[in-house]
Amino acid sequence: MPDFYKLSIKHITRETPMAVSIEFDVPSALQNTYSFIPGQYITIKTKVDGKEIRRAYSICSAPKSGILKVAIKEIPDGTFSVIANNQLKDNDVLEVHPPEGNFSLTTDPKANNTYAAFVAGSGITPVMSMIKAVMEDEPSSNFVLVYGNKTPEETIFHNELLALQAKYSDRLFIEYVYSRSQEDNAHFGRIEKPIVNYILKNKFKNTSFKAFYLCGPEEMINTVTEILLENGIEKSAIHFELFTSSTSETELNEDLDGQSTVKVLVDDEEFNFVMDQKKTILDATLGQDIDAPYSCQGGVCSSCICKITEGNAVMEKNSILTDGEIAEGLVLACMAHPTSTSITVDFDDV
Repeated sequence: MPDFYKLSIKHITRETPMAVSIEFDVPSALQNTYSFIPGQYITIKTKVDGKEIRRAYSICSAPKSGILKVAIKEIPDGTFSVIANNQLKDNDVLEVHPPEGNFSLTTDPKANNTYAAFVAGSGITPVMSMIKAVMEDEPSSNFVLVYGNKTPEETIFHNELLALQAKYSDRLFIEYVYSRSQEDNAHFGRIEKPIVNYILKNKFKNTSFKAFYLCGPEEMINTVTEILLENGIEKSAIHFELFTSSTSETELNEDLDGQSTVKVLVDDEEFNFVMDQKKTILDATLGQDIDAPYSCQGGVCSSCICKITEGNAVMEKNSILTDGEIAEGLVLACMAHPTSTSITVDFDDV
């Protein structure tokens, strides 16, 4: 499993009053290590008050640009987001994990597709990389973006998107949605059923979309997904990534009062220990000082995906894995509890 590498910050740009973008200086020897597919993310590791923290941030640059850049929106009472927006400066060094993630769009120069994305707030970050890649690498393809924010001033990449729209006016179509500002050539409100139906049944009613990419709050993603399905869109064509998930957890039916003997495989090493089933596999593994991969610890990224090769486990919730992947034995370690007396967990075979 790839390690973290120390990268210096090349430049920080103030995107909005509450968001910055951070461009890293990637040495030539690590260019291949940090190559990525549009939509993927990096995990940043640092220490705050002596405690290690990890945070996942989507890459917003185009793969062929040679630039590794992420955007970070400040979250009230947040930890790293507050530091990134108020304390970090050029030339600071952070530990950065190579790109990963399954929310992605692989381009094909011969393709002739139309893609659509419904995003809100900082959900624009991975889609920004997708838009740039499609515009640059698929000259016959189009992209429709529906982008929700409170106001134009709080719209991350607003000026950059306007420039892209002007450059690719016949291929890039953007519908801005503002919840607290009435603007010309923009919708007022939120990304809800009327907006989605306007795109599908009115403005682009004669368009056949290759895929839909949704990124933002869970409520928006659920709403848009439901409406897309109502309009006959195949579930396989809908891709989404949560930046935050609801705090409510699925009530587990299993009795988790017992203990499990656990075998964990990480980086070709084997570890054995006993854990309480009430703990998640990730928490128990980290508690043994085992360097298992993780980032968000909230079930919204894919860093801690592992495979159960022996035994059984149940997840509190799942917003990432497909039914087919679950059938193969894949689980999110941060959400999974063992339900068998013994279990083998493989972080390498994913």
